[in-house]
Amino acid sequence: MTRQKTFKRRIRERMRKTGESYTAARRMLIAAGDRPEAATAKFEPPVANERVIEATGRGWQAWFDVLDEWGAARRTHTEIARWLREEHGVAGWYSQSITVGYERARGLRAPGEHADGFAVTASKTVAVPVERLFDAFDDRALLERWLPGADLRLRTATAPKSARYDWEDGSTRVIVGFDDLGETKSRVALSHERLPDADTADGMQTWWRERLTVLKPLLEGGGEDD
Repeated sequence: MTRQKTFKRRIRERMRKTGESYTAARRMLIAAGDRPEAATAKFEPPVANERVIEATGRGWQAWFDVLDEWGAARRTHTEIARWLREEHGVAGWYSQSITVGYERARGLRAPGEHADGFAVTASKTVAVPVERLFDAFDDRALLERWLPGADLRLRTATAPKSARYDWEDGSTRVIVGFDDLGETKSRVALSHERLPDADTADGMQTWWRERLTVLKPLLEGGGEDD
């Protein structure tokens, strides 16, 4: 068993003992000095290395070396991002992206983890006008056909570009964007945010991808008018 898998086992053991969420249990173990080895953490850069070099003058590995030397592994997310901005002149968006990338690479942040919980994404390109794709979320009867029983409550919307929803008890949010790709093609991209733990996030990502896969032929086949 790798150290990463062992660390996940210790997280779940703590969850059973304390009743904490995956995120809370993980943070408490890390705060106590228990964390996966940096070398075992799978790093998937949130921004391409070439773009980081162009914007900041350094690539990912160079920034990791600088942050390690400074002792960033013992700092908070806010402290790291502020140090990048104030000491190295890294613009706000890139200071956040580099901080997130560093935390993931060093095992301080799980993939998809944010300050307010976990987030997952899903997207699908559909051969219908963007207005019809927006209707798939806005029309309750149509919504029930591909998202049956889902408790999705609208907060705000700008048709046909975007919409924000409360999910179930309101503790998590669904943010949806709609891209117009021409008269007969559009794309939906959604993010389900504030999820409580990694296991929930994994399940919801699979579920949303399955639901969008159901939506695509429903709209393209004209079944929404049956």
